[in-house]
Amino acid sequence: MKKLVLLLVVTFLSLSCNSNKKEENIQGPLENVDNESTESVVGQVMVYEGVLPCADCEGIETILKIYQGDGTIEGHTFELTSIYKGKEPNNKFVVTGNYNLERGLEKDPDGTIYILNYDKPEANQVFYGYSSKDPDTIYLLNNKRERIKSKLKYFLTLNE
Repeated sequence: MKKLVLLLVVTFLSLSCNSNKKEENIQGPLENVDNESTESVVGQVMVYEGVLPCADCEGIETILKIYQGDGTIEGHTFELTSIYKGKEPNNKFVVTGNYNLERGLEKDPDGTIYILNYDKPEANQVFYGYSSKDPDTIYLLNNKRERIKSKLKYFLTLNE
């Protein structure tokens, strides 16, 4: 009897997995949820982490995820998570959106600048950039796309 129940459970799980795959493929190319595509998109993410200065808290724990997508501008998305240390537990903010790239950071023509929310009003845009000599360190930039001049640490490091 136990073998019969186990066989039924395995069969049910197998059929439910197969029906989901068919259903996902029917949804069309815009959603693109087949396993191979998902693996390649997920595999192309860069995660930068660090603690940025905060005027009225212990620091802002920051995680910036840059998704490369399929290499087109439509596939460039990001997720920026900010947790204000020493504040109420609900002070976690997550911003998602699209980004664009610019070449050149200050005197480094091969540096790269990420313009987060490039398709939003300028007040909602955030700039991060890295130099070609150190792509593992990404700096928070001011609205003129320059590094913030301070003794405080306004950068994140690549998490590998």
